[in-house]
Amino acid sequence: MRIKTGTLDLLVSLSEDLPKQDAYFTSVVAKIVDTLRNLLNNDPQKLSQHTLVDERPVESYILEEWKWNEGRYNVQKSSKEIADVLNKEVTSIDNVMKAKLNNYNIAKGQLIQMQRKRTGNLSVRSLVDVVSKEDIIEDSEYMETVFVAVPKALVKDWNSKYEHLSSMVVPRSSKLVTSDDEYSLFAVIIFKRVRDEFAQKCRENKFIVRDFVYTDELALKHQQELELAGTTERELWTELLRISRTNFSEAFKLLVHLKVLRLFVESVLRYGLPANYIGIAILPKAQKKILAILNAHFAYLAPRSNSARVQVGAGGGGEEFLGEYQTLMEQEFLDFVVFDVPWIVN
Repeated sequence: MRIKTGTLDLLVSLSEDLPKQDAYFTSVVAKIVDTLRNLLNNDPQKLSQHTLVDERPVESYILEEWKWNEGRYNVQKSSKEIADVLNKEVTSIDNVMKAKLNNYNIAKGQLIQMQRKRTGNLSVRSLVDVVSKEDIIEDSEYMETVFVAVPKALVKDWNSKYEHLSSMVVPRSSKLVTSDDEYSLFAVIIFKRVRDEFAQKCRENKFIVRDFVYTDELALKHQQELELAGTTERELWTELLRISRTNFSEAFKLLVHLKVLRLFVESVLRYGLPANYIGIAILPKAQKKILAILNAHFAYLAPRSNSARVQVGAGGGGEEFLGEYQTLMEQEFLDFVVFDVPWIVN
């Protein structure tokens, strides 16, 4: 692989821009991993099955015959053009993931909201699946059934008071529908014209009138909506899992290609032309130890690295030119160029 080097100004500009792109690429991959982790309930074994690159583990992709994808990233283009292509593809992946994740989160939120309506105590939960047709008075022009959640400690008060909370309460019409740990739900028949007065008296006695009117259509609609929300959430979960798995592979390959491009650019800036370099991928057991070994092995490069600094300074006309790139040169602590590929899968 031999990438076009371009001008010195272009290389220095890339040396400043590529670290920012590197951080962005890494964040995109990390967000995809987080999405997969959440979808898979933080199961390490399942996560390892979905964080593959071309159906191989990450370390296999990097360490076993990695090659630059010349079909997608033509080395006849300048390094700047290649960087732009890589950035465009990662940005596209990031945008797709944001849209898909947002769609799934909306569907999941709607499902959770509907499920919550079926939970909680009888003072707050939906009564659609609690009340049946047998609990109401039907087809009455003047009367209606009202449902009241009564704290269990006040059930005796309810039984003794409900007929007198307002006028026009049907005597002996109170019927226990169901109970939970905190409340008992009663159905009582009143005349429609006294509903507001009855509700006010209930509040004064700590009885909670539920704003609920039973219809056959409502129960059926609620069940259909719940089933549809569940189906939609499962479909979007499956789609998000599939696209996250695919985009992890693509984004990680783009990240590694960017690392290699950075390696090339920094090598040219440090050692100059001809751009005849060798890149090596190492999976260290102890990073400090391996860096010490590599530093000792490549110690012979130190004179050339120092020479590169002098040549860059002299080539631009003295101290003023050197100052322009001083920050870049001060970043060189080793006698070889090295970048980490973050192990963000774990």
